[in-house]
Amino acid sequence: MSVPGVLAAGAMLVVPSDKEVRVARPIRIANCSGYFGDRATGMREMVEGGPIDVLTGDWLAELTMLILARTRAKRKGGGYARTFVTQLEEVLGACLERGIKIVSNAGGLDPDGCAAEIHEIATRLGLSPKIAFVRGDDLMPRLPELVARGLLRHFETGEPIAEPSRFLTANAYLGCFGIVDALAGGADIVVTGRATDAAIVCGPAAWHHGWQRSDWDALAGAVVAGHLIECSSQVTGGNYAFFQEVPGLDHIGFPWAEIEADGACVIGKHDGTGGQVSLGTVTSQLLYEIGGPRYFGPDVTARFDTIRLEETGRDRVRVFGVKGEPPPDTLKVCMNRNGGYRNDMRVAVAGLDAVAKAKVLESAFWRACPYGPDDYQQVTTRLLRTEKSDPASNEEALAVWHVCVKDPDEAKVGRAFSNAVAELALSSIPGFFTLGGGPTEARPFGVYEPARVPASLVPQEVVFVGGGGVGGGAAHRIDSVAPSAGPVAIEPAPGPQAAAPGGPTRRVPIGLVVGARSGDKGGNANLGVFARSDAAWAWLDAFLTTARLQALLPELGGFAVERHRFPALRSLNFVVHGLLEEGVAAATRQDAQAKSLGEWLRARAVDVPEALLR
Repeated sequence: MSVPGVLAAGAMLVVPSDKEVRVARPIRIANCSGYFGDRATGMREMVEGGPIDVLTGDWLAELTMLILARTRAKRKGGGYARTFVTQLEEVLGACLERGIKIVSNAGGLDPDGCAAEIHEIATRLGLSPKIAFVRGDDLMPRLPELVARGLLRHFETGEPIAEPSRFLTANAYLGCFGIVDALAGGADIVVTGRATDAAIVCGPAAWHHGWQRSDWDALAGAVVAGHLIECSSQVTGGNYAFFQEVPGLDHIGFPWAEIEADGACVIGKHDGTGGQVSLGTVTSQLLYEIGGPRYFGPDVTARFDTIRLEETGRDRVRVFGVKGEPPPDTLKVCMNRNGGYRNDMRVAVAGLDAVAKAKVLESAFWRACPYGPDDYQQVTTRLLRTEKSDPASNEEALAVWHVCVKDPDEAKVGRAFSNAVAELALSSIPGFFTLGGGPTEARPFGVYEPARVPASLVPQEVVFVGGGGVGGGAAHRIDSVAPSAGPVAIEPAPGPQAAAPGGPTRRVPIGLVVGARSGDKGGNANLGVFARSDAAWAWLDAFLTTARLQALLPELGGFAVERHRFPALRSLNFVVHGLLEEGVAAATRQDAQAKSLGEWLRARAVDVPEALLR
């Protein structure tokens, strides 16, 4: 199919030497899902809303793998994202008619089962798509051997992974070349297990443009495109700091990336849909869940400090200049294990003397509980100071005392714990009431444990349902090891040269002049902060040091914090190690994924040059 505004397939491009070069037109790759639970009409909206070449969707997250493991244990067919299959049934006929390829990681823990159900649905509809699935990511059958040989090591500490029997899932993050192989074999639909979020975008681009595995810059550009659109509407105005500038926020359109032969891309959305694609929304998403300048992946290391942005029209932002380096020789592994049991209770602390009341609550609780704090594996208590002085409403008078316990013993964490809180209702602080109902039962929780494994040990396998493709129906193996290469010398993109304004300052929320986007990476949190003018960047870069950030957000004071600069994006990124404990399923913070960390920062008052406020 042709895409308006780009070169037709096989068009001739005149270069300065006057030689004619045949180039493939850009490929428009759309996204319809950013997580397991995204909008149920996403596929239909992207297929019916405008021209696309490939429809992708990201259904997996670290927590999703744990959810799928628990679902699979309860019922057959629970190892993959059924919402993907449900949506696909609505659009399959239209996609085949228009030549739209479909690529998704919705296969989760059972890509072959997912592909088999798609085949059954297609048969029932009288359709005959060519369906392929990519496997090889699941390390659970090999876990005892890998652990015994010391080949699995913790992603951050490098310590060997031990006790393989503890784990429920262990899936390596695969790259894009299994998808390339499937598409080259004629697949209409490709389902993967735990491929990287960017791989489902990079794969179709590499297939379409015929990239080799050593085309580092092109691959890096496509990885950045994948990173931008994999969270669906987050790049089209969702969760955007300056949300009041975004039209149609009640129903935002999903994005597409039009990827060019050299890896540059244009990020856009279907015309007439809600939301916005701007330098701000794209910068915000670039900062989501990243670390330093090097964005490591199984196919390429993308240098985020080389990214350049340019608005080319309404809801169109071109992303270009991305440089790539060879990837590491290891793959990241998403591992989940049972952490035991946890229980939480929350008590309202109303009115005056909140700190004194919380001390009484904690003392009385441990007096009533049959177990002491040393009897539990972990105890966390917090006083959440949400009350206001001179409160105008009952809710404004409330703080919250939160107590959480974790332990392998379900009995200790269950009613023995929560009943001890409930028993204080008539014999403790004035205004006592619990939030969220009465006593609760213990509930199991999972622990996310990231690891590394040598890439040479995890080949991908491409299988076509019913035979066909490369190898005539047999699984076709794709090596996960990237080609060897020497050092690549890359210069970061230069930033603006403006000076920070001087003159008088005014104490205002810092969010009046900067945006932010925050999120989780396992037990770590990332907090990206960006300016929207050169002068504001110069001020932000000098002002927001690591020490200043920890002073503004005191809860970060006890954690190691990294600071990374991205001058060409007028941005900083902070990585807070260990803030989320053992990942989202185990974290005891009220915001277990650090989604609100950026907005907390933006609400803090600082002295801002008045020149930036005009």
